[in-house]
Amino acid sequence: MRHFGHLPRAVRNGLFQYEPGEFTAQSPGRTLATALGGTLYCPATRTGLAADVAKQARRGVVSMVLCLEDSISDADVADAEENLVRQFASLASGAAGLPEREVPLLFIRVREPGQITDLVARLGAAVRLLSGFVLPKFTEECGIPFLEALTEAETAAGRRLFAMPVLESPGLLHLEGRAGTLAGIARVVDKYRERVLALRLGVTDFCSAYGLRRTPEMTAYDVQLVASVIGDVVNVLGRADGTGHTVTGPVWEYFRLQERMFKPQLRQSIFTGQAEKLRTALIDHDMDGLLREIELDRANGLLGKTCIHPSHVLPVHALSVVSLEEYSDATDILRPERSGGGVVRSAYTNKMNEVKPHRAWAERTLLRAEMFGVAREGVGFVDLLAAGARAADEPAGER
Repeated sequence: MRHFGHLPRAVRNGLFQYEPGEFTAQSPGRTLATALGGTLYCPATRTGLAADVAKQARRGVVSMVLCLEDSISDADVADAEENLVRQFASLASGAAGLPEREVPLLFIRVREPGQITDLVARLGAAVRLLSGFVLPKFTEECGIPFLEALTEAETAAGRRLFAMPVLESPGLLHLEGRAGTLAGIARVVDKYRERVLALRLGVTDFCSAYGLRRTPEMTAYDVQLVASVIGDVVNVLGRADGTGHTVTGPVWEYFRLQERMFKPQLRQSIFTGQAEKLRTALIDHDMDGLLREIELDRANGLLGKTCIHPSHVLPVHALSVVSLEEYSDATDILRPERSGGGVVRSAYTNKMNEVKPHRAWAERTLLRAEMFGVAREGVGFVDLLAAGARAADEPAGER
């Protein structure tokens, strides 16, 4: 797999100074945590789930969560589990028409620890397509049984399985319990560090505790209760000193009824120089809030995002691509001869690069560049969005 690998080679060559790197489900955890991108959630009750996975993979989705928790009713859990087993078997047999090497990173969101070991046993040989489990309402108390079950399932499966805990409990939201809850979560995820791929934020649950819901014009950072939790989670669990974890951005709840939000405005050539016109078209399609939130996610130390609609994935990936200016600054900061520190002027002559304080940023930027690529000079996120929209309507061609 690779980000933007669904685009024709000639288009990628025109967009990227350095193309996104390839990765597989067996790549190192740090690589996969960066590569998650827009993780698309899908109810496990969908009877055409294998076909859905194949369809979204061809459109550039590289990670999916098949949900047995909040997205389905209590009465549907047993049927959803049976459906998952069938759909994994279909993917593993190739019946869905997707080569195994192109199957996205697949995770199952469970409700209780026993589902982890039970599903791994029921999946049989198809478990090779499973990357791990999403653990809901994660705290120290409930997290340990989940991670113990994951360890047991990993042994039974004979392969690595990751956990992605969801931080969404009231104890994390309520001020009087937040510090203790965060400290407990930190103890657990540190103990199981090799199995924890990323931490996900359940912002919808945070809002529900106070009867709140943000509008399409507002980001999660405009809701002060939510913003304060995000800040504290990153403060404790997302540090860049080697003790932190990847923390992913919250879900964006709004979408249009049609799946392709960039059609027909973006059908034209991606190199027409009409970036401002295309940007306006995106804003007219209720995308402004999503785009602002993605940018604020990264500014606040988050990487990747939970997506509940396919049209949200491409903007997440487009805004994750590293600009040539960012790449230039990062590589300059990390030059061996600068290991002693100091201050240097950016090659773009518009900013100061202070070597020691900016080092962690530079390292993260180069890791993101490895997974999402470096755009050519003059290529912006609108060009990347346009290319993705065109690819949805046209044959992939040579890749």
